[in-house]
Amino acid sequence: MEAESEPYVRLATMRQLHQAVADLNTARSLADTLQTVADGIVAGLGYELACVNLVRPDGDLVVAAFAGNSAAEALITGRVGSRSSWERRLSMGEVWDELRFIPHTDGWVLLDDDVPQWHTEGPEPRFEDEWHPEDRLYAPMYASGGGDDLLGVISVDRPRNGRRPGAWGREALQMYASQAAIAISNARLRANMQRALVRLEREQQALRASEESFRQAFEYAPSGMAIAEMGGDQHGRLLRTNDALCRLLGRPASVLRRYSFADLVHPEDIGTLLRTSAEGGRAELRLGRRDGTYLWVSLRNSVVADTTDGPRFLLTHVEDIEERKRHELNLAHRASHDALTGLPNSAELRSRLSSRLCERPHSVATSPVEALDAAYGDADDPDGRTHGYDVDSAPGGPYDHHVHSVAPETEHDDGAKGLAVLFCDLDGFKSINDRFGHHTGDVVLIEVARRLTTCVRDGDTVARLGGDEFVVLADGLGAADAADLAVRLRNAIIPPIRVDGRAVRVGASFGIGWAACGMTAEEVLRSADQRMYVEKRSRAKVHRRAG
Repeated sequence: MEAESEPYVRLATMRQLHQAVADLNTARSLADTLQTVADGIVAGLGYELACVNLVRPDGDLVVAAFAGNSAAEALITGRVGSRSSWERRLSMGEVWDELRFIPHTDGWVLLDDDVPQWHTEGPEPRFEDEWHPEDRLYAPMYASGGGDDLLGVISVDRPRNGRRPGAWGREALQMYASQAAIAISNARLRANMQRALVRLEREQQALRASEESFRQAFEYAPSGMAIAEMGGDQHGRLLRTNDALCRLLGRPASVLRRYSFADLVHPEDIGTLLRTSAEGGRAELRLGRRDGTYLWVSLRNSVVADTTDGPRFLLTHVEDIEERKRHELNLAHRASHDALTGLPNSAELRSRLSSRLCERPHSVATSPVEALDAAYGDADDPDGRTHGYDVDSAPGGPYDHHVHSVAPETEHDDGAKGLAVLFCDLDGFKSINDRFGHHTGDVVLIEVARRLTTCVRDGDTVARLGGDEFVVLADGLGAADAADLAVRLRNAIIPPIRVDGRAVRVGASFGIGWAACGMTAEEVLRSADQRMYVEKRSRAKVHRRAG
């Protein structure tokens, strides 16, 4: 049960992490951003205490934000730790990729340094991976663009589950620290640019100095920046871009001035761009690079006036979020797919199956005319309903066409097509596991998954339900087609599988069920499972008679 629930835990953690990262971009000032970083760890990453230590201009680190304990916050907020003491801490203990963990057995040498710290009370750990009250875990934050330019350090304490974080928890904390560093850098950048804009608006005499300050902030910003026209026939045309944006898109500034963002955006994201408001607008979309590939970016727009009463321009901040999107897609894939075989897991199978079903049963049309009525609606229906959808109760109204799933007749092949659900249970797998060990069993499962996948069409689904059970979803099949498919799949599994120089064999029993509207995903799977056991028992009787 614990293994089966792991994808759900990962998916919940991913959603919490995604929400915490999204909250970082809602803060209006640097102070709000720092506090949001600390609050996000407590709210979304499962720690009771979090502290954000920010590097000052002189190199020392000051406690800038604290979350989880008001007494500890009042005690250490604003206190400063020397850079040398922090470097000592980040160079000792256990290295968890970018994280640094100092167990209580090593931390006693740090009791007398000048780094602000708090002391928690608690019982002595009973297990090796249990959290000790004097354990320390640090997540360094580095400035945007990579390198060793330390921006600050996040300190966390007292995991809510009482245990040291595993690989999943470490990856989440490290990813969050990376996004927090970007948010803090961007908050500083926005603050600097806002101050420059205020100077531009207030005093005409300081215009040249303010323009130079703005130019430097624009040109040397670590992330992409662009200025575009507002209004008129040339609305949205890029007037000026910085080096970071040119490098990001692989195009020189002279070429970018020929385009607008509407010319560069991915066709699927044009709607997102158009919905983004001119003032304070924000969007996540894909922009085209010179080599033809697309890059995920975050656009943040603000309006800049050239002079007090002069024309207005659109200032766009372009942040590279490709890595974050890749992590999100990877986390989503790991939450919905089996770790061993790479096939869709039980949760993903049920999701795909449920998407094809509705609550209302649908009868099979018995003639070509009725089939056309079912597809396009029956104008003569006295109830004002169509076979394709319910005008009154369809979720999206009369234009929400739901293609109903129906079950063909199994006694005789009447030519009807449906969504076949083939439930597969391996025969003899348990004896292989018991005799040769789990390594051999894992290799067998991986090879069976590969063979099943190669025998189905591109649009079909092969999923691992758990253990030695697999399910195949194949749409558009008749009763005879499904039976033929089961035979092909069984024949593909039967050939011997070589593991470490040894040949092993497994058989397979298949039960064919049909997905039909009016049924739930559980009912469909249960029906196919029952038919599989009937087929397994009937084959066993045949073998006994033959013997």
